Amino acid sequence: MSQHTVAIVGTGPDPANPTVSGFAMGYRHAEAYRNHEDCRVAACADVVPENGEAFADEFGISEGNVFEDYEAMLAAVEPEIVSVCVPPAIHADIVVGCAESGAVRAIHCEKPMADTLENARRMVEVCDREGVGLTFNRQRRFGRPFTEAKRLLDDGAIGDLERVEIGWGDFYDTGAHTIDLAGMFNDDRPAEWVIAQLDYRTEDVRFGAHQENQIWAQWRYENGVYGVMSTGEGSDFVDAALALRGTGGTIRIDAPDGPMLEVERDGERESVDVGGETMHAAPTEEERFGSVFQDRSIAAVVRSLETGDPSELRGEIGLQTAGVIFGGYESVRRRARIDLPVEVEDNPLEALVESGELSPRTQD
Repeated sequence: MSQHTVAIVGTGPDPANPTVSGFAMGYRHAEAYRNHEDCRVAACADVVPENGEAFADEFGISEGNVFEDYEAMLAAVEPEIVSVCVPPAIHADIVVGCAESGAVRAIHCEKPMADTLENARRMVEVCDREGVGLTFNRQRRFGRPFTEAKRLLDDGAIGDLERVEIGWGDFYDTGAHTIDLAGMFNDDRPAEWVIAQLDYRTEDVRFGAHQENQIWAQWRYENGVYGVMSTGEGSDFVDAALALRGTGGTIRIDAPDGPMLEVERDGERESVDVGGETMHAAPTEEERFGSVFQDRSIAAVVRSLETGDPSELRGEIGLQTAGVIFGGYESVRRRARIDLPVEVEDNPLEALVESGELSPRTQD
């Protein structure tokens, strides 16, 4: 089989020093493509020339295939797969540009999906129209703490699932993973409503977007299963990073002072072997840019491209997570429960900050 030609848009800065301004996810994508025998990283684009040049040195990209303008790269190289690793606010324009270029067959985009729900929908609609596979890098779906938890659920280890509780991270950035995982545990059913309230007293900007300091959110899926998120102060309400409550017990992922994965039934707790994997990575990955989860994510992208089968990372599922996130922020703005799907054009949290209704102040 001939190798798939891959291009990276947004190489990022030095991957050894990731920050909330730039996490160099381009390196993490590229390493996973390099580890896949059917892929070849052939080109890159970054608006900072020295970033692109350093990236090209690492991945053996020829000088002529290093660009500042991603559209020039598409025209010159015509890559089959493009990874989009820029900040969320410009995901939509670049994804749409790649989809409409005529050469790209698959686009793998970083999360969070977009800066607004409208832009998230636009990406999915355009890629569907152009016949381009669109996936988002929700790589934790492939980590053993999560896949084993799903296997236990499917095997009936805790009876029928009633509620997924999240006590880790934030609603927008980390929530792109955790709310997605909650959906995965519930067989990717859509949510029918969401209600939320948040606190934002200390400025927190990540990848160009405001993040709340603390949130309480609840949503219900169409089959009656609930999702709950408590982050920031008070998040110890949830006795694990994720807790899956069923009619016959509880599955906990990363409980404090506990194993990475455990099942509790009839008051007895049992540790579940996940091969040393954590919520973030597999063992012995210190010398890598990315993780085994990233390798598995890219493998799923390539598999979907080659077989035509829908990917578990596809944009339609991403829209369900984005709907909960932006619906939750809209609930804060309206002070009301929001029925889903919701029609909201802007980012309600950003709008509340810009209007002065929320006024975070960085504290020393």
